[in-house]
Amino acid sequence: MAIPDYQTIMLPLLKFLTDGNEHSTRDSIEHISNLYNLSDEEKTKLLPSGQQTIIDNRVGWARTYLKKAGLLDNIRRGYIKITKKGLDILKQNITRIDIKFLEQFPEFVEFRTIKREQNLELRNLIQTDNIEEVTPDELIENGVNSINASLAQELLDRLKKNSPSFFELVVLKLLSAMGYGKGEVTGRAGDGGIDGFVNQDRLGLDKIYFQAKRFAENNPVSASMLRDFVGSLELNRVNKGVFITTSKFLSNANELVNRSHKSIILIDGNKITQLMIENNVGVATEKTYNIKRIDSDFFPED
Repeated sequence: MAIPDYQTIMLPLLKFLTDGNEHSTRDSIEHISNLYNLSDEEKTKLLPSGQQTIIDNRVGWARTYLKKAGLLDNIRRGYIKITKKGLDILKQNITRIDIKFLEQFPEFVEFRTIKREQNLELRNLIQTDNIEEVTPDELIENGVNSINASLAQELLDRLKKNSPSFFELVVLKLLSAMGYGKGEVTGRAGDGGIDGFVNQDRLGLDKIYFQAKRFAENNPVSASMLRDFVGSLELNRVNKGVFITTSKFLSNANELVNRSHKSIILIDGNKITQLMIENNVGVATEKTYNIKRIDSDFFPED
């Protein structure tokens, strides 16, 4: 039997979890492989990169999409468990779960929207079967964007699940990775709107203060919090600040902070995950593809 595509895997993977227990990723892959009677050759067949088996990759993407829809969850590293929503879905005796089916869930729609925004024009070409209009380089770029969009959502979920103090350390590490100097986390109860600072120069003469708010998606940063932050910068005679949150800012947030004549940057949940990926904070390189070209110097007679 041919290796099933990742959408075909979604329903049997969810059914495998109906006992409500935690199951390892490896057990899930083994179950799907046996369910579809894959041969030893099919179980070990690799992606073109040679760094992962096809079945591992497809089960992994099925797991990611089901998680984005809220049907399963990662309780701990390397293990998955069905959610109450997932159990309720299975009670409907459905015959298939695919992307179209998952679009009934708002959290999945939001996830897909973020992915589309990465490269909407190219995605439209692919979805309308105009694949011949897309260059190989564009296909690679689109694939990388899609993977990074999924990674960004996973990062945001992890940030929200960890403690506020951990988020403050992440912000400090990110700012340092972006090229700023050493700093400290100073946040505590009654911190006056300041969680820490980084130095913009090696001697620490010019500081940038930051505020880090680990909020849920439906809890945006209020105007009063921004005013407190501006006031704290003024009180400490600091002209530069960064306000970072895992949620969102109000639509008039930039207008509000610009009135202060301070240099303040606002970074929301989507932006911080992009910066973490770009600066290798909380992520690790899984695989690398080398794109070759002709070495003109090798052919002197051309």
